[in-house]
Amino acid sequence: MGKTYDGITEELRGFIEEQRMFFVASAPLDGGGHVNVSPKGLDAFRVLGDKRVAYLDLTGSGNETSAHVEENGRITLMFCAFEASPKILRLYGRGRTVLVGADGWDQLASHFEMRPGVRQIIVVDVERVQTSCGFGVPLYEFQGHRDMLPAWAEKKGSEGIERYQREKNVASIDGMPTTLGKALP
Repeated sequence: MGKTYDGITEELRGFIEEQRMFFVASAPLDGGGHVNVSPKGLDAFRVLGDKRVAYLDLTGSGNETSAHVEENGRITLMFCAFEASPKILRLYGRGRTVLVGADGWDQLASHFEMRPGVRQIIVVDVERVQTSCGFGVPLYEFQGHRDMLPAWAEKKGSEGIERYQREKNVASIDGMPTTLGKALP
């Protein structure tokens, strides 16, 4: 059953690296605001240490996580085993957004394969690591990553992506500013 850890152990790191998708959850402080949960894939997650992780965030239709961590820092990452032995792993922590070209970008970006449409890197300082059984998670067979998002971004080009980000990524659905929104002139 469930267990809590002081940090990400080598065994848990191996589990994380085996997963092909993860989920990001965040929320504003305002109880009337929307809780956000986003699935992520495309080999975009890295363990940077036993208490620090990061993921490469590509341009999408919203930018909720950035707005929420800008406001309050709270973030939860979840990994589920959909193959082999059942397990769920949650990383609770404080997140921050690092934009392309900002201080620390080059060092963080060196951990990832850059793709068209890169928007930011979300860094999480992990405060709690917890596993649970995952007995209720169904078994699925991995067929491959979808290439639609990188292909969409490549087709748009850098100017098209910038226009799209200005239109869709500068505020949350609750109207909260994102880190990107605060950085754009």
